[in-house]
Amino acid sequence: MDYLPRIIDPVLESALRGLPAVAIDGAKAVGKSATAERVAKSILRLDRPEEVTILRADRDRINRLERPVLIDEWQLDPPIWDAVRRSVDADRAPGHFILTGSANPRNTKIHSGAGRIVRMRMRPLSFAERGRAIPTVSLGALLTGEVGAIEGETTIGLDHYVDEILASGFPGIRTSDESTHATQLESYLSFALSREVPALGAMVRRPKALEAWLRAYAAASSSTASFEKVADAVAKDVRPTRVTIGDYREALSQLWLLDEVPAWVPFGSELSRLGRAPKHQLADPALAARLLRASRDTLLHATTTADRAKAYQRIRKGPLLGALFESLVTLSVRVYAQPVGSAVSHLRTHSGDHEVDLIVEAPDARVLAIEVKLASDVDDHAVRHLNWLQNKIGDDLVDRIIITTGRHAYRRPDGVAVVPLALLGA
Repeated sequence: MDYLPRIIDPVLESALRGLPAVAIDGAKAVGKSATAERVAKSILRLDRPEEVTILRADRDRINRLERPVLIDEWQLDPPIWDAVRRSVDADRAPGHFILTGSANPRNTKIHSGAGRIVRMRMRPLSFAERGRAIPTVSLGALLTGEVGAIEGETTIGLDHYVDEILASGFPGIRTSDESTHATQLESYLSFALSREVPALGAMVRRPKALEAWLRAYAAASSSTASFEKVADAVAKDVRPTRVTIGDYREALSQLWLLDEVPAWVPFGSELSRLGRAPKHQLADPALAARLLRASRDTLLHATTTADRAKAYQRIRKGPLLGALFESLVTLSVRVYAQPVGSAVSHLRTHSGDHEVDLIVEAPDARVLAIEVKLASDVDDHAVRHLNWLQNKIGDDLVDRIIITTGRHAYRRPDGVAVVPLALLGA
């Protein structure tokens, strides 16, 4: 399988030129190993028992291999983290180690690695990384305020976005035969819930309860629905307790399968009374679509079975496609924000009067506000929250963007940029 270039590639290469050790975190199958292998000179694969046995007998082996040394699936032998830290303490030269992991070890004491091992997150493929279109608008340039003209045209339309939601951003799944995507996603979820969650120490007495709760969580994608409301959408005969749900959330977060968007906490602005609830997202919208048994036809025509529609509507209003399109946009924006060191959050007032889907905050505290619309056209009503935010924080808001499913990128007379997802890149 040909390697799909990733936006994180130059970020990793730059980090290795200045740092002794880098850890790449992310869900299984996002491409961490393939990315790291491109720059590693030596590889230790800890999913092979013989490698772990040798390494446990000879921890100093990592210092005799040609560098950079890739230690793949390091969480399978947690003490190796501290061995790397001690090696870095002895020699701070850059480019020694790359650690990749698809889970955070539970109930295992490891040093934070602060100052020795820098962690970076890898997510599934953004839309730009999938090669469907050439972006004409740079998120990084938008954050500087020097983006120039907003322009570009694409042939990508709504049906293409639906195909991408279902195809997944996991490289190995999307590049396989299209007829097997659903089966592979089903297998991915089954393995995570039946094997990986229990392996992290979570007590799964009733596997159906875990699956039912995760399905309800998927239905809450792109919403700030309370966890009580999510739990209430689960049938009573399999509804887990609050304590059990806490265990589920912790384990799924450790596997990087939950990827909640935190609420924005502005510093020193005129904003007050903002909500603190996270916005729910899974690592990949394809996982949510599979859990909800969504297909191309059901998404495009807003049809589903009565039972699933009932459970979904208990949590949020609106079509499922709108929520999953926002999930795809959110995934992509998070990937584009990484090279410029920007954090991604969302804004919602306590009263719910104002919401902004995504807030991208640069290291210098300048802010980019993004709304997501499952539409090709944008009217004045669609930009009201963006304009409200500009009135509140003034020059701290470097730009206002609406991401659509349309064909053209342009700037409205009121200054709001309208950009199809296919034309947005890093």
